[in-house]
Amino acid sequence: MKGVVFTEFLNLVENIYSADMVDDIIDSANLASGGAYTAVGTYDHGEMGKLLIELSKRTEATVPELLKAYGQHLFDRFFEDYPQLFEGIEESFGFLDTIENVIHVEVKKLYPDAELPEIETVEISTDHMKMIYRSRRCLGDFAEGLMQGCFKHFKDDVLMTRKDEHEGRIVKFELHKST
Repeated sequence: MKGVVFTEFLNLVENIYSADMVDDIIDSANLASGGAYTAVGTYDHGEMGKLLIELSKRTEATVPELLKAYGQHLFDRFFEDYPQLFEGIEESFGFLDTIENVIHVEVKKLYPDAELPEIETVEISTDHMKMIYRSRRCLGDFAEGLMQGCFKHFKDDVLMTRKDEHEGRIVKFELHKST
């Protein structure tokens, strides 16, 4: 997993809780990296799980809740850091439909060794969308948070349902815009 995912997560924890909380979860997680992340480095995705578990122990939030909140935060950071990826896109479904063939292509240019999930759009209309998330990392909650951040950014009121399959390695999302 790319280091930027870790550095942004730790920045979020520091901003919401404290620098001491960051130190506490790193110390308790027993990480191979020691919690020293660089944005361009690559780290075992299991370390993120350990950090989330430690944060969950210290807060009233579950790991799925933390992943969703982090996904929403990271979407905002992506918009701030990569505004060119949003040019000409005026609504959430249009943006989500670009993930696999535009966004991930650009990410691979920046980070050729990035191991990205597969995001497939299987159906799209102006008010309905079906997407399938596939990843061995089972981060459907994180993907859901990113989508929620997208809906908020574009001010779209969207009802989301999801079905997890194969122990979370495949997640089917069905999205309906409210009118």
